[in-house]
Amino acid sequence: MIRLRNNIFSLLVIAVLFAACSSQNRTSENAEHTAKLTLEDSLLNVVQHQTFRYFWDGAEPVSGMARERIHMDNIYPQNDQEIVTLGGGGFGVMAILVGVERGFITREQALERLQHIVNYLGKADRFHGAWPHWLNGPTGKVKPFSKKDDGGDLVETAFMVQGLLTVAEYFRDGNEAEQKLVNDIQKLWEEVEWDWYTKGENVLYWHWSPNYGWDMNFPVGGYNECLIMYILAAASPTHTIEPEVYDKGWALNGQIANDTVYYGLPTVLNFYQHGDDPTGPLFWAHYSYLGLNPEGLKDKYGDYWKLNQNHALIHYKYALDNPNGYKGYGENQWGFTSSYSMKGYAGHRPGMDLGVISPTAALSSFPYTPKESMQFLKYLYLEADSLIGEYGPYDAYSQENNWFLPRYLAIDQGPIPVMIENYRSGLLWNLFMKNKDVQKGLKKLGFESPFLNEK
Repeated sequence: MIRLRNNIFSLLVIAVLFAACSSQNRTSENAEHTAKLTLEDSLLNVVQHQTFRYFWDGAEPVSGMARERIHMDNIYPQNDQEIVTLGGGGFGVMAILVGVERGFITREQALERLQHIVNYLGKADRFHGAWPHWLNGPTGKVKPFSKKDDGGDLVETAFMVQGLLTVAEYFRDGNEAEQKLVNDIQKLWEEVEWDWYTKGENVLYWHWSPNYGWDMNFPVGGYNECLIMYILAAASPTHTIEPEVYDKGWALNGQIANDTVYYGLPTVLNFYQHGDDPTGPLFWAHYSYLGLNPEGLKDKYGDYWKLNQNHALIHYKYALDNPNGYKGYGENQWGFTSSYSMKGYAGHRPGMDLGVISPTAALSSFPYTPKESMQFLKYLYLEADSLIGEYGPYDAYSQENNWFLPRYLAIDQGPIPVMIENYRSGLLWNLFMKNKDVQKGLKKLGFESPFLNEK
């Protein structure tokens, strides 16, 4: 049952308002403004701390990495409590940096955990340098994601490498132990054989299996969540790809730039979705951009800030329009992405709408839609009782169906603390974009960015 909240968060609000309004030598207008800012800052701290804890307290102990899922009801579909995930793990190492900067843990604690993770990754199963989608946490052996998906997953590997390179920049000028971590990460980075995953063609393939070869046959092209994979492939100092792979494979010989207008906003790129909407789930605006800063980022195909901001605003406007008349949709409840649903895992978006809202969608969009995302954050923490648990907002809910489960997914919790921190301080964006290999890769593919102009 989704109900109104009457607990510590309400008391927090009262305390903040009282402190701000009781301060002397302020006009009532200034006091009200200060109270609002203090409340909003406090809520951001709370949600960042809770979601960070998913990756800190909730980590699988042998690997130190993010569990694929944590179900507070202890009901697991495949008894998979020990599965660790490479993509969610990459988001998690970035969340650990947020934990240091926000004072949740010390730098020394972070270093110890991150070295543990990096050592584990160096011994875990890899396939031409790429990790699989899932690993068995205690053993480091591949856990098949599906029958033929039992080998290298280049997209999940890219999400992990994005996180690791960000960590390396954070510790680059540190002490001897920190320098060792940086060197260990560089070794893992240089061992990924991005060029091998082209099969000699002008496109990157998502999967390869030692048992099934290229049978999954998934060339990655057309706009989706995978931009970071192509950028890292071009940036690799050891196994790089040529610009033709990006232009012909990812950009489909320029067809990726065939945009349209949806809810009055240009989509900027062609999302190549099937169905009634020319857009995608909102994780497409998050996963590649946890480290890759879209501010001022452009290439010959599009403006990536405009792309992501419009993507988030389209979701917001869709919720306001609410063409299906679902209960709850509006300015305080919006955002659709791949998450749990009444029918299992589903790729929610305007053209595939089951009446389910996924909190990570709006919360991870803070850099693009700060006002609209804050409205949603306030709704969750000040009004909606049962939607918040130990590790922050639960994965998904539906007022229309009076449904939610006390369950979490790493790939949904991870972007929340990271993208909120990018909104607040730019921390992860600034670190990743400083990496010299990344800068070379962006230049190689013809990108423009303010970070490429810095001396």
